[in-house]
Amino acid sequence: MKPGALLRLALAGSRTDTLRVVLTAVSAALAMLAILAAATVVAIPELGSSPDDAAAWNVQYTVAYLREPGLRPGVTVALVLLVIPALVLAAQCGRLGAPARDRRLASIRLAGATPRQTMTLVAVETGVASALGALIALGTYLLGRRLLHNPGPDGRLVLPTDVLPPWWVLALLTASLPLLATGIAVVALRRVSVGPFGVVRRQRAESPRIWPGLLVMPGIAVIAVLEPISAYADNRDVALPAAVFLGLVATGALMTVIGVVFGTGWISHRAGQTLARYARRAPAMLAGRRLMADPWAGSRAFAVVLTCVAFGAAAAGVKAAFAANFAVEDEANRLTAEANGEEFVPRTDLDFYYNAFDLINVAVAVAALIAAGGLLVTIAEGIVSRRRTYAHLSASGVPRSVLRRATMWQALAPVVPASVVAAVAGAALPRALFGSSVTGGGYDSVPEVTLSVPIPFGDLAMLSGGAVVVVAAVVMVSLLFLRPSTHPSELRTG
Repeated sequence: MKPGALLRLALAGSRTDTLRVVLTAVSAALAMLAILAAATVVAIPELGSSPDDAAAWNVQYTVAYLREPGLRPGVTVALVLLVIPALVLAAQCGRLGAPARDRRLASIRLAGATPRQTMTLVAVETGVASALGALIALGTYLLGRRLLHNPGPDGRLVLPTDVLPPWWVLALLTASLPLLATGIAVVALRRVSVGPFGVVRRQRAESPRIWPGLLVMPGIAVIAVLEPISAYADNRDVALPAAVFLGLVATGALMTVIGVVFGTGWISHRAGQTLARYARRAPAMLAGRRLMADPWAGSRAFAVVLTCVAFGAAAAGVKAAFAANFAVEDEANRLTAEANGEEFVPRTDLDFYYNAFDLINVAVAVAALIAAGGLLVTIAEGIVSRRRTYAHLSASGVPRSVLRRATMWQALAPVVPASVVAAVAGAALPRALFGSSVTGGGYDSVPEVTLSVPIPFGDLAMLSGGAVVVVAAVVMVSLLFLRPSTHPSELRTG
Protein backbone atom coordinates (compact mmCIF):
# COMPACT_ATOMS: atom_id res chain seq x y z
CA MET A 1 0.00 0.00 0.00
CA LYS A 2 1.43 3.36 -1.06
CA PRO A 3 2.07 5.98 1.67
CA GLY A 4 -0.45 8.41 0.14
CA ALA A 5 -3.22 5.82 0.06
CA LEU A 6 -2.29 4.67 3.57
CA LEU A 7 -2.55 8.21 4.92
CA ARG A 8 -5.81 8.91 3.06
CA LEU A 9 -7.45 5.74 4.36
CA ALA A 10 -6.16 6.33 7.90
CA LEU A 11 -7.78 9.77 8.09
CA ALA A 12 -10.98 8.91 6.21
CA GLY A 13 -14.29 8.47 7.98
CA SER A 14 -17.23 10.27 9.49
CA ARG A 15 -17.48 13.17 11.92
CA THR A 16 -16.87 10.74 14.77
CA ASP A 17 -13.56 9.72 13.20
CA THR A 18 -12.62 13.39 12.84
CA LEU A 19 -13.52 13.96 16.50
CA ARG A 20 -11.32 10.99 17.48
CA VAL A 21 -8.35 12.45 15.58
CA VAL A 22 -8.93 15.89 17.12
CA LEU A 23 -9.17 14.56 20.68
CA THR A 24 -6.07 12.42 20.18
CA ALA A 25 -4.20 15.48 18.90
CA VAL A 26 -5.36 17.57 21.88
CA SER A 27 -4.24 14.86 24.31
CA ALA A 28 -0.87 14.62 22.60
CA ALA A 29 -0.54 18.41 22.71
CA LEU A 30 -1.15 18.41 26.47
CA ALA A 31 1.50 15.74 26.97
CA MET A 32 3.94 17.60 24.72
CA LEU A 33 3.45 20.88 26.56
CA ALA A 34 4.23 19.15 29.85
CA ILE A 35 7.35 17.57 28.32
CA LEU A 36 8.57 20.91 26.92
CA ALA A 37 7.94 22.65 30.25
CA ALA A 38 9.96 19.97 32.04
CA ALA A 39 12.76 20.29 29.48
CA THR A 40 12.80 24.06 30.03
CA VAL A 41 13.18 23.64 33.79
CA VAL A 42 16.03 21.18 33.20
CA ALA A 43 17.68 23.69 30.83
CA ILE A 44 17.98 26.34 33.58
CA PRO A 45 21.77 26.67 33.99
CA GLU A 46 23.48 25.63 37.20
CA LEU A 47 25.58 28.52 38.53
CA GLY A 48 28.07 26.46 40.50
CA SER A 49 28.64 27.12 44.21
CA SER A 50 28.42 30.24 46.33
CA PRO A 51 31.21 31.27 48.78
CA ASP A 52 29.60 29.20 51.58
CA ASP A 53 29.81 26.04 49.38
CA ALA A 54 26.04 26.04 48.80
CA ALA A 55 24.56 25.82 45.33
CA ALA A 56 24.14 29.28 43.84
CA TRP A 57 20.59 30.46 43.20
CA ASN A 58 19.20 31.70 39.89
CA VAL A 59 18.08 35.04 41.27
CA GLN A 60 16.53 36.16 37.96
CA TYR A 61 13.33 34.26 38.88
CA THR A 62 10.70 35.34 41.38
CA VAL A 63 9.43 31.80 42.02
CA ALA A 64 11.50 29.93 44.59
CA TYR A 65 10.91 26.58 42.89
CA LEU A 66 12.86 27.85 39.89
CA ARG A 67 15.34 29.95 41.82
CA GLU A 68 16.71 27.21 44.09
CA PRO A 69 18.59 24.35 42.37
CA GLY A 70 17.50 21.86 45.02
CA LEU A 71 13.80 22.44 44.29
CA ARG A 72 13.90 22.27 40.50
CA PRO A 73 14.02 18.44 40.31
CA GLY A 74 10.70 18.35 42.17
CA VAL A 75 9.17 20.71 39.61
CA THR A 76 10.48 18.49 36.81
CA VAL A 77 9.00 15.37 38.39
CA ALA A 78 5.63 17.11 38.85
CA LEU A 79 5.59 18.11 35.16
CA VAL A 80 6.60 14.65 33.96
CA LEU A 81 3.81 13.22 36.12
CA LEU A 82 1.31 15.11 33.96
CA VAL A 83 2.58 13.36 30.82
CA ILE A 84 1.34 9.92 31.92
CA PRO A 85 -2.41 10.64 32.08
CA ALA A 86 -2.25 12.71 28.90
CA LEU A 87 -0.73 9.79 26.98
CA VAL A 88 -3.29 7.40 28.44
CA LEU A 89 -6.06 9.81 27.45
CA ALA A 90 -4.67 9.82 23.89
CA ALA A 91 -4.74 6.01 23.87
CA GLN A 92 -8.32 5.96 25.18
CA CYS A 93 -9.46 8.50 22.59
CA GLY A 94 -8.25 6.04 19.95
CA ARG A 95 -11.25 3.86 20.89
CA LEU A 96 -13.82 6.63 20.35
CA GLY A 97 -16.28 5.68 17.65
CA ALA A 98 -14.80 2.19 17.52
CA PRO A 99 -17.91 0.36 16.17
CA ALA A 100 -18.10 2.51 13.03
CA ARG A 101 -14.34 2.26 12.51
CA ASP A 102 -14.49 -1.50 12.97
CA ARG A 103 -17.03 -1.76 10.16
CA ARG A 104 -14.83 0.44 7.95
CA LEU A 105 -11.78 -1.73 8.66
CA ALA A 106 -13.79 -4.86 7.87
CA SER A 107 -14.81 -3.30 4.54
CA ILE A 108 -11.17 -2.54 3.76
CA ARG A 109 -10.28 -6.16 4.56
CA LEU A 110 -13.12 -7.33 2.30
CA ALA A 111 -11.67 -5.15 -0.48
CA GLY A 112 -8.38 -7.07 -0.29
CA ALA A 113 -6.26 -5.46 2.43
CA THR A 114 -4.14 -7.73 4.61
CA PRO A 115 -4.52 -7.87 8.42
CA ARG A 116 -1.13 -6.16 8.75
CA GLN A 117 -2.23 -3.31 6.51
CA THR A 118 -5.44 -2.71 8.47
CA MET A 119 -3.51 -2.62 11.74
CA THR A 120 -1.07 -0.19 10.11
CA LEU A 121 -4.00 2.08 9.24
CA VAL A 122 -4.99 2.38 12.90
CA ALA A 123 -1.39 2.96 14.01
CA VAL A 124 -0.86 5.61 11.33
CA GLU A 125 -4.04 7.41 12.39
CA THR A 126 -2.77 7.61 15.99
CA GLY A 127 0.71 8.60 14.87
CA VAL A 128 -0.50 11.36 12.54
CA ALA A 129 -2.87 12.76 15.18
CA SER A 130 -0.11 12.69 17.80
CA ALA A 131 2.35 14.34 15.41
CA LEU A 132 -0.19 17.08 14.71
CA GLY A 133 -0.69 17.61 18.45
CA ALA A 134 3.08 17.66 19.06
CA LEU A 135 3.61 20.30 16.36
CA ILE A 136 0.75 22.41 17.73
CA ALA A 137 2.25 22.14 21.22
CA LEU A 138 5.71 23.12 19.93
CA GLY A 139 4.28 26.17 18.17
CA THR A 140 2.27 27.11 21.26
CA TYR A 141 5.37 26.71 23.42
CA LEU A 142 7.55 28.92 21.20
CA LEU A 143 4.82 31.56 20.86
CA GLY A 144 3.96 31.49 24.55
CA ARG A 145 7.63 31.85 25.42
CA ARG A 146 7.69 35.18 23.61
CA LEU A 147 4.32 36.42 24.86
CA LEU A 148 5.01 35.53 28.50
CA HIS A 149 8.50 36.99 28.58
CA ASN A 150 7.64 39.99 30.75
CA PRO A 151 10.35 40.96 33.28
CA GLY A 152 9.13 42.88 36.31
CA PRO A 153 10.41 46.27 37.50
CA ASP A 154 13.34 44.51 39.17
CA GLY A 155 14.16 42.60 35.98
CA ARG A 156 13.09 39.24 37.39
CA LEU A 157 10.87 36.69 35.63
CA VAL A 158 7.96 34.58 36.83
CA LEU A 159 8.60 31.85 34.25
CA PRO A 160 11.91 30.63 32.76
CA THR A 161 11.30 32.33 29.41
CA ASP A 162 14.94 33.34 29.21
CA VAL A 163 16.14 29.79 28.61
CA LEU A 164 15.46 27.47 25.70
CA PRO A 165 16.46 23.82 25.38
CA PRO A 166 18.84 23.05 22.49
CA TRP A 167 17.15 22.74 19.13
CA TRP A 168 18.09 19.08 18.84
CA VAL A 169 16.37 18.38 22.17
CA LEU A 170 13.20 20.06 20.95
CA ALA A 171 13.34 18.11 17.69
CA LEU A 172 13.97 14.84 19.50
CA LEU A 173 11.10 15.37 21.94
CA THR A 174 8.71 16.43 19.17
CA ALA A 175 9.56 13.34 17.12
CA SER A 176 9.59 10.90 20.02
CA LEU A 177 6.03 11.60 21.19
CA PRO A 178 4.29 10.44 17.95
CA LEU A 179 6.56 7.38 17.88
CA LEU A 180 5.65 6.59 21.47
CA ALA A 181 1.93 7.06 20.80
CA THR A 182 2.16 4.83 17.72
CA GLY A 183 3.95 2.17 19.75
CA ILE A 184 1.23 2.29 22.40
CA ALA A 185 -1.41 1.89 19.67
CA VAL A 186 0.42 -1.14 18.23
CA VAL A 187 0.64 -2.77 21.66
CA ALA A 188 -3.05 -2.06 22.30
CA LEU A 189 -3.95 -3.77 19.00
CA ARG A 190 -2.01 -6.96 19.69
CA ARG A 191 -5.22 -8.78 20.69
CA VAL A 192 -7.34 -7.39 17.85
CA SER A 193 -8.08 -9.45 14.74
CA VAL A 194 -9.62 -7.71 11.72
CA GLY A 195 -11.49 -9.96 9.32
CA PRO A 196 -13.63 -9.27 6.26
CA PHE A 197 -16.79 -9.71 8.33
CA GLY A 198 -15.90 -7.88 11.51
CA VAL A 199 -13.37 -7.05 14.19
CA VAL A 200 -12.70 -9.47 17.02
CA ARG A 201 -11.03 -8.39 20.27
CA ARG A 202 -9.59 -11.41 21.96
CA GLN A 203 -9.83 -11.32 25.74
CA ARG A 204 -7.70 -13.20 28.20
CA ALA A 205 -9.32 -16.48 29.13
CA GLU A 206 -7.31 -17.19 32.25
CA SER A 207 -8.20 -15.84 35.66
CA PRO A 208 -5.90 -13.11 37.02
CA ARG A 209 -3.18 -14.18 39.42
CA ILE A 210 -2.27 -12.33 42.57
CA TRP A 211 1.48 -12.36 41.98
CA PRO A 212 1.63 -9.18 39.82
CA GLY A 213 0.14 -7.28 42.75
CA LEU A 214 2.81 -8.68 45.03
CA LEU A 215 5.35 -6.46 43.24
CA VAL A 216 4.29 -3.83 45.77
CA MET A 217 6.31 -5.55 48.49
CA PRO A 218 9.69 -5.74 46.68
CA GLY A 219 9.12 -2.17 45.50
CA ILE A 220 8.82 -1.01 49.10
CA ALA A 221 11.80 -3.21 50.04
CA VAL A 222 13.97 -1.47 47.42
CA ILE A 223 13.15 1.86 49.06
CA ALA A 224 13.80 0.42 52.52
CA VAL A 225 17.40 -0.60 51.69
CA LEU A 226 18.37 3.00 50.92
CA GLU A 227 18.86 3.88 54.58
CA PRO A 228 21.23 0.95 55.32
CA ILE A 229 23.14 1.62 52.09
CA SER A 230 23.51 5.31 52.97
CA ALA A 231 24.65 4.45 56.52
CA TYR A 232 27.16 1.92 55.16
CA ALA A 233 28.56 4.52 52.75
CA ASP A 234 28.78 7.17 55.50
CA ASN A 235 30.68 4.81 57.81
CA ARG A 236 33.31 4.38 55.13
CA ASP A 237 33.39 8.05 54.14
CA VAL A 238 32.04 7.23 50.70
CA ALA A 239 29.48 9.50 49.10
CA LEU A 240 26.49 7.65 47.68
CA PRO A 241 26.14 8.81 44.05
CA ALA A 242 22.96 10.74 43.40
CA ALA A 243 22.28 8.59 40.33
CA VAL A 244 22.25 5.44 42.50
CA PHE A 245 19.91 7.05 45.03
CA LEU A 246 17.49 8.36 42.41
CA GLY A 247 17.67 5.08 40.48
CA LEU A 248 16.70 3.03 43.52
CA VAL A 249 13.88 5.43 44.41
CA ALA A 250 12.55 5.35 40.83
CA THR A 251 12.81 1.55 40.66
CA GLY A 252 10.98 1.05 43.95
CA ALA A 253 8.25 3.54 43.04
CA LEU A 254 7.80 2.01 39.58
CA MET A 255 7.54 -1.54 40.96
CA THR A 256 5.00 -0.37 43.52
CA VAL A 257 2.83 1.40 40.94
CA ILE A 258 3.01 -1.58 38.56
CA GLY A 259 1.97 -3.87 41.41
CA VAL A 260 -0.98 -1.65 42.26
CA VAL A 261 -2.16 -1.36 38.65
CA PHE A 262 -1.80 -5.02 37.67
CA GLY A 263 -3.09 -6.19 41.00
CA THR A 264 -6.38 -4.51 40.14
CA GLY A 265 -7.15 -7.39 37.75
CA TRP A 266 -7.09 -9.85 40.66
CA ILE A 267 -9.10 -7.45 42.83
CA SER A 268 -11.72 -7.10 40.06
CA HIS A 269 -11.99 -10.87 39.68
CA ARG A 270 -12.40 -11.39 43.43
CA ALA A 271 -14.93 -8.57 43.64
CA GLY A 272 -16.88 -10.17 40.80
CA GLN A 273 -16.82 -13.56 42.52
CA THR A 274 -18.05 -12.00 45.76
CA LEU A 275 -20.90 -10.16 44.05
CA ALA A 276 -21.92 -13.18 41.99
CA ARG A 277 -21.97 -15.41 45.08
CA TYR A 278 -23.55 -13.19 47.72
CA ALA A 279 -25.56 -10.56 45.80
CA ARG A 280 -29.34 -10.93 45.88
CA ARG A 281 -30.34 -8.22 43.42
CA ALA A 282 -29.99 -8.15 39.66
CA PRO A 283 -27.66 -5.10 39.28
CA ALA A 284 -24.97 -6.49 41.58
CA MET A 285 -25.28 -9.98 40.07
CA LEU A 286 -24.89 -8.60 36.53
CA ALA A 287 -21.89 -6.54 37.60
CA GLY A 288 -20.28 -9.56 39.27
CA ARG A 289 -20.58 -11.69 36.14
CA ARG A 290 -19.15 -8.92 33.96
CA LEU A 291 -16.19 -8.46 36.29
CA MET A 292 -15.50 -12.18 36.21
CA ALA A 293 -15.79 -12.23 32.40
CA ASP A 294 -13.31 -9.37 31.90
CA PRO A 295 -11.47 -8.53 35.14
CA TRP A 296 -8.64 -6.87 33.23
CA ALA A 297 -10.92 -4.00 32.22
CA GLY A 298 -10.49 -2.55 35.71
CA SER A 299 -6.70 -2.35 35.51
CA ARG A 300 -6.93 -0.76 32.07
CA ALA A 301 -9.58 1.78 32.99
CA PHE A 302 -8.41 2.81 36.45
CA ALA A 303 -4.63 2.60 35.94
CA VAL A 304 -3.91 6.33 35.87
CA VAL A 305 -6.41 7.15 38.62
CA LEU A 306 -4.73 4.62 40.92
CA THR A 307 -1.30 5.96 39.93
CA CYS A 308 -2.41 9.45 40.96
CA VAL A 309 -3.64 8.09 44.30
CA ALA A 310 -0.30 6.34 44.90
CA PHE A 311 1.72 9.46 44.03
CA GLY A 312 -0.51 11.67 46.19
CA ALA A 313 -0.21 9.26 49.13
CA ALA A 314 3.57 9.19 48.75
CA ALA A 315 3.66 13.00 48.78
CA ALA A 316 1.48 13.03 51.91
CA GLY A 317 3.86 10.57 53.58
CA VAL A 318 6.89 12.68 52.71
CA LYS A 319 5.13 15.78 54.03
CA ALA A 320 4.39 13.99 57.32
CA ALA A 321 8.06 12.96 57.61
CA PHE A 322 9.19 16.53 56.96
CA ALA A 323 6.71 17.88 59.53
CA ALA A 324 8.04 15.43 62.15
CA ASN A 325 11.61 16.40 61.32
CA PHE A 326 10.81 20.11 61.66
CA ALA A 327 9.09 19.42 64.99
CA VAL A 328 12.17 17.59 66.28
CA GLU A 329 14.45 20.43 65.16
CA ASP A 330 12.24 23.00 66.87
CA GLU A 331 12.15 20.97 70.09
CA ALA A 332 15.93 20.53 70.08
CA ASN A 333 16.43 24.24 69.42
CA ARG A 334 14.01 25.08 72.24
CA LEU A 335 15.94 22.91 74.69
CA THR A 336 19.21 24.44 73.52
CA ALA A 337 17.82 27.95 74.03
CA GLU A 338 16.62 27.04 77.53
CA ALA A 339 20.01 25.57 78.43
CA ASN A 340 21.76 28.74 77.26
CA GLY A 341 19.23 31.08 78.85
CA GLU A 342 18.19 32.47 75.48
CA GLU A 343 14.80 33.16 73.97
CA PHE A 344 13.55 30.45 71.62
CA VAL A 345 12.39 31.66 68.22
CA PRO A 346 10.57 28.98 66.18
CA ARG A 347 11.13 28.68 62.45
CA THR A 348 8.93 30.83 60.28
CA ASP A 349 9.84 29.46 56.83
CA LEU A 350 7.90 26.20 57.03
CA ASP A 351 5.13 27.41 54.73
CA PHE A 352 7.67 27.58 51.95
CA TYR A 353 8.42 23.86 52.21
CA TYR A 354 4.79 22.91 52.60
CA ASN A 355 3.94 24.93 49.49
CA ALA A 356 6.27 22.63 47.55
CA PHE A 357 4.02 19.72 48.49
CA ASP A 358 1.01 21.78 47.43
CA LEU A 359 2.62 22.01 44.00
CA ILE A 360 2.78 18.21 43.82
CA ASN A 361 -0.83 17.99 44.95
CA VAL A 362 -1.85 20.37 42.17
CA ALA A 363 -0.01 18.19 39.65
CA VAL A 364 -1.76 15.10 41.03
CA ALA A 365 -5.15 16.84 40.83
CA VAL A 366 -4.58 17.94 37.23
CA ALA A 367 -3.40 14.43 36.34
CA ALA A 368 -6.53 12.98 37.95
CA LEU A 369 -8.75 15.32 35.91
CA ILE A 370 -7.01 14.27 32.69
CA ALA A 371 -7.30 10.65 33.78
CA ALA A 372 -11.01 11.17 34.34
CA GLY A 373 -11.34 12.15 30.68
CA GLY A 374 -9.65 8.93 29.61
CA LEU A 375 -11.80 6.94 32.01
CA LEU A 376 -14.94 8.53 30.56
CA VAL A 377 -13.91 7.46 27.06
CA THR A 378 -13.17 3.91 28.27
CA ILE A 379 -16.48 3.39 30.08
CA ALA A 380 -18.53 5.02 27.32
CA GLU A 381 -16.78 2.88 24.71
CA GLY A 382 -17.50 -0.21 26.80
CA ILE A 383 -21.21 0.66 26.87
CA VAL A 384 -21.32 1.29 23.12
CA SER A 385 -19.37 -1.87 22.27
CA ARG A 386 -21.87 -3.96 24.28
CA ARG A 387 -24.90 -2.20 22.82
CA ARG A 388 -26.28 -5.38 21.27
CA THR A 389 -26.18 -7.14 24.64
CA TYR A 390 -27.84 -4.15 26.31
CA ALA A 391 -30.51 -4.10 23.61
CA HIS A 392 -31.19 -7.81 24.14
CA LEU A 393 -31.51 -7.31 27.91
CA SER A 394 -33.78 -4.31 27.46
CA ALA A 395 -35.96 -6.14 24.90
CA SER A 396 -36.29 -9.11 27.25
CA GLY A 397 -37.74 -6.86 29.96
CA VAL A 398 -34.74 -5.72 32.02
CA PRO A 399 -35.40 -2.12 33.14
CA ARG A 400 -32.89 0.48 32.06
CA SER A 401 -32.45 1.49 35.72
CA VAL A 402 -31.13 -2.02 36.48
CA LEU A 403 -28.54 -1.67 33.72
CA ARG A 404 -27.50 1.73 35.07
CA ARG A 405 -26.99 0.37 38.58
CA ALA A 406 -25.14 -2.65 37.21
CA THR A 407 -22.71 -0.35 35.40
CA MET A 408 -22.16 1.63 38.60
CA TRP A 409 -21.55 -1.58 40.57
CA GLN A 410 -19.11 -2.80 37.93
CA ALA A 411 -17.05 0.38 38.20
CA LEU A 412 -17.09 0.92 41.96
CA ALA A 413 -16.71 -2.68 43.17
CA PRO A 414 -13.02 -2.92 42.11
CA VAL A 415 -12.05 0.74 42.46
CA VAL A 416 -12.97 1.05 46.15
CA PRO A 417 -10.53 -1.63 47.41
CA ALA A 418 -7.97 -0.80 44.71
CA SER A 419 -7.85 2.89 45.73
CA VAL A 420 -7.30 1.88 49.36
CA VAL A 421 -4.44 -0.44 48.31
CA ALA A 422 -2.93 2.34 46.16
CA ALA A 423 -3.09 4.83 49.05
CA VAL A 424 -1.52 2.38 51.51
CA ALA A 425 1.22 1.38 49.06
CA GLY A 426 2.03 5.01 48.23
CA ALA A 427 2.20 5.99 51.91
CA ALA A 428 4.44 2.99 52.65
CA LEU A 429 7.17 4.24 50.29
CA PRO A 430 8.26 7.33 52.29
CA ARG A 431 7.78 5.40 55.52
CA ALA A 432 10.24 2.78 54.27
CA LEU A 433 12.65 5.55 53.26
CA PHE A 434 12.49 7.82 56.32
CA GLY A 435 11.39 5.32 58.97
CA SER A 436 8.56 5.58 61.49
CA SER A 437 10.34 8.00 63.84
CA VAL A 438 12.67 10.98 63.73
CA THR A 439 15.47 11.61 66.25
CA GLY A 440 17.30 14.85 66.99
CA GLY A 441 19.24 16.59 69.74
CA GLY A 442 21.56 14.43 71.84
CA TYR A 443 24.44 16.92 71.94
CA ASP A 444 26.00 18.86 74.83
CA SER A 445 23.35 19.29 77.54
CA VAL A 446 20.43 18.78 75.13
CA PRO A 447 18.72 15.39 75.54
CA GLU A 448 17.84 13.26 72.59
CA VAL A 449 14.41 14.05 71.11
CA THR A 450 12.44 11.37 69.29
CA LEU A 451 9.06 11.81 67.63
CA SER A 452 7.06 9.27 65.67
CA VAL A 453 6.08 10.11 62.10
CA PRO A 454 2.28 10.21 62.01
CA ILE A 455 0.38 8.31 59.37
CA PRO A 456 -1.56 10.88 57.30
CA PHE A 457 -4.89 9.12 57.62
CA GLY A 458 -6.81 12.26 56.64
CA ASP A 459 -4.88 12.74 53.40
CA LEU A 460 -5.11 9.05 52.55
CA ALA A 461 -8.86 9.00 53.14
CA MET A 462 -9.27 12.11 51.01
CA LEU A 463 -7.24 10.58 48.17
CA SER A 464 -9.08 7.26 48.24
CA GLY A 465 -12.47 8.92 48.63
CA GLY A 466 -11.63 11.41 45.90
CA ALA A 467 -10.77 8.60 43.50
CA VAL A 468 -14.09 6.89 44.22
CA VAL A 469 -15.99 10.16 43.74
CA VAL A 470 -14.21 10.84 40.43
CA VAL A 471 -15.02 7.35 39.14
CA ALA A 472 -18.65 7.62 40.27
CA ALA A 473 -19.03 11.02 38.56
CA VAL A 474 -17.48 9.70 35.35
CA VAL A 475 -19.77 6.66 35.35
CA MET A 476 -22.83 8.87 35.81
CA VAL A 477 -21.81 10.95 32.80
CA SER A 478 -21.08 7.85 30.71
CA LEU A 479 -24.57 6.51 31.46
CA LEU A 480 -25.85 9.08 28.95
CA PHE A 481 -24.67 6.59 26.28
CA LEU A 482 -26.79 3.81 27.77
CA ARG A 483 -30.18 4.97 26.49
CA PRO A 484 -29.31 4.90 22.75
CA SER A 485 -27.44 1.62 23.28
CA THR A 486 -30.64 -0.08 24.49
CA HIS A 487 -32.74 0.96 21.50
CA PRO A 488 -34.38 -2.00 19.71
CA SER A 489 -32.66 -1.05 16.45
CA GLU A 490 -29.34 -2.13 18.00
CA LEU A 491 -30.58 -5.74 17.88
CA ARG A 492 -29.69 -5.77 14.20
CA THR A 493 -26.19 -4.33 14.79
CA GLY A 494 -23.43 -6.70 13.70
